[in-house]
Formats: sequence, structure tokens, C-alpha cells
Amino acid sequence: MSNTSTIAPTRVITEPLPQPLYSPRRVLRDFGGTYGANAVVGIVFSATGPVAVILAAGLAGGLSQSQLASWIFGAFFVNGILTITASWLYRQPLAFFWTIPGTVVVGASLHHLPWEQAIGAFFATGVLILLLGLTGWITPIMNALPMPIVMAMVAGVFLHFGTDLVEAPAHDAAIALPMIVTFVALSAFAKLGRYIPPVLGALIVGVVVVLATGRFAPTGGDHEWFAHPVLSTPAWSWQAMIELVVPLAITVVVVQNGQGIAVLRAAGHQPPIGSATIACGVFSLVNAAVGCVSTCLTGPTNALLSASGERTRQYTAGIFCGVLAVAFGLFAPTFVSMMLGTPAAFIVTLGGLAMLKALQGAFVTAFGSRFTFGALIAFLVTISDVELFNIGGAFWGLVVGVIASRILERSDYS
Repeated sequence: MSNTSTIAPTRVITEPLPQPLYSPRRVLRDFGGTYGANAVVGIVFSATGPVAVILAAGLAGGLSQSQLASWIFGAFFVNGILTITASWLYRQPLAFFWTIPGTVVVGASLHHLPWEQAIGAFFATGVLILLLGLTGWITPIMNALPMPIVMAMVAGVFLHFGTDLVEAPAHDAAIALPMIVTFVALSAFAKLGRYIPPVLGALIVGVVVVLATGRFAPTGGDHEWFAHPVLSTPAWSWQAMIELVVPLAITVVVVQNGQGIAVLRAAGHQPPIGSATIACGVFSLVNAAVGCVSTCLTGPTNALLSASGERTRQYTAGIFCGVLAVAFGLFAPTFVSMMLGTPAAFIVTLGGLAMLKALQGAFVTAFGSRFTFGALIAFLVTISDVELFNIGGAFWGLVVGVIASRILERSDYS
């Protein structure tokens, strides 16, 4: 991620870095409780439900505990390094983690593909993403997509956070209700909310309730404290290349990076599309070496990091989130045991409360002006979770939404 360079006069490969680079003292001065709270909520979100997806996919595919620990090490430690670096260089929250839809695709393929062939596909995907970034094609493609349609897809992806939040009190009122009441109270009393951000207050109350009711039950007895990366030798097969490489690249470049770019733009940032794509390619290759699925610019976590506070200081939330991710990656076995030891309602309620503002913003952008029919189609297809060619509903929602808009909303493009 260096200064601007091009292979054609009109095609930007990497975006220029803001100058001068901020010193550590400046970063510490910009940091504050709001940004720390956003970072904590972001890493808690990433380290709970998404980690459970990795565990479910890996265990179903017959991976060993050491292979799973290595996957999680890459997902957090390696991507945490990228998150710290990118957020500092570009002065905006740029959280990079792993493709969750891609993890689901890999989990299904591991029923009939050897793990070594899946790793070979990880390497090939990293090369493909890197080439897409180096050619400079990504920026014009993303700029050509109407923002309302992209945000409608994002709203469809985020929707389940809201519906799960509504259902949480019915399943576990003792955990969910105190957290929701705390969030509402801190949101209603703005003066108090400035000292204790609503989401952080809900997190604290939730932890107290979980401990007071004796509901904390860490999984597993004996486990290692530190993660030990496992370097696996990739194997190459046409079946793995065809079945995994294109779907993984699509979920990274279009679905996941598209979400991340959309939520950051909605928050007033200008994410570096070309640099982010190249970084995803490079770090996907690093992660493939330790058995981790491809790197992406995450949507939900970046939405959490940019949910509150001054826009010009939100980059500190990204840096702190990256620091926490590095720590989580180093102590992956211990943290996974702790996170999975909390009640499901705690995770669901915290994630739902944290995503409310992002979900509201996605709906406002999607249906507030032009391209509303295409946005509606994109939203409906996304929430249907239809899957074709091992590619999930978010991608097809974007494709069908743009096609419908091009046919029926031609005046909006003028």
C-alpha cells in the first residue's frame, strides 16, 4: 500500500497515503473511550459468531484441533497486523478479517475435498485477488455500482442481527432484557451516554448478569494457551480450483469488500479500494500458508468501528481492534473457549444492539432516493439466501438488483 501508481493514465492501482503519517503520540491523543468501546464490541462480534462458523465448517470437514487453531490464528493475528497498518496509514477504520460466506463454501467442500487441496485453492484465490488489484479493475467496477443497491444488499446481510435481537428476550430474557434496557437508557440520556457508550454499557451489564447467574461455562478442560500455526503443504486439483477459487474470490472482492466499502462510505470515509484489494490478495497468500481462508475488508466490523464518535478519530478504533485481534490470535484456544462459554443470548443481543445504527443507515441509503426498485430486488434476493454455483445470496442480490435497475430505472442512471 504505497503511493499512487498506474498502468494506464485513468486506472488507479493504489490510493495515495494521507500526509504526514501520524505519530504514535498523535494516535494516542485521538484515541478515547468511545473508540475503545467500538473496538471491543467489534472484536467481540468477530470472535464469537464468526469463529463459531469456522469451528463448525472445520469440524464438519474433519480438521484437527491444531488445524482449527492455526486457521483462527491466521484469521486474527495475521489480519490484525493488516488492520493496524491500514487503519494507521489511511486514517480511517479498515478492519480486515476473513470471508464468512467463503468459510461456509469451504466447509461444504471439505466433505469431499482433502484439506491440502482446499489450501491449494486458498493460494490460487490469493493470486487471483492480487491480480485483480494490480490491474486496477476493481476501483471502476465498485464505483460503477449504484450505492443504494449495494447498501440494500448490505441491509439484507445485516437484517438477521435485528431479527435475532427481537427474538433474544423470548429465548433468554434474564440476559437480553437488562442489556437492552441499559442500551436504551444510555441512548436516551445523552449526557450519561457520552461517558459510557450505550453498547459498552450493554456489554458490561451483560457480563455482570452472566457471571452473577452462573451462566459462564468455558468449553473444554485442558487446552493450550498459545496458538501454534500449522504450515501445510498445498495440493493442486482442478476440482478444487473450479469449485473454490472463483466463489472465494467473488465473496472477497464483491460481497465482503463491497459491504466494507459501502458501510465506510456511508460513515463518511473514502476507503482505498485498490490498496485494499491488493492487501487482501497479499495477506490471503500469507493466511493460506497457515490454513486460513481468504482475507477481506469486513462489513459488520467496520460498521461497528464507525458507528459513533468523530469521523476523523475513528481510525483509532480500527487500530485498537487490530491490536485486540493480534492478542486474540496469539491466545486463540483460550479466548475461543471463553467466548463459546457465554450464553447465546449474550452474543446475539450484543451484536444486535451494536448493529442497529448500521442497519438503520443501510436502509436509509438504500431507499432514500434513486435506484429504489433495484435496491428492493437486491434486498429480497439477499435475504432469500438463494445459492447458485456455490455462491450465496448476497452476490446474486447485487447482480439481480443491478440488472433490474438497469432495465426498469434507466432514468436514474442519467
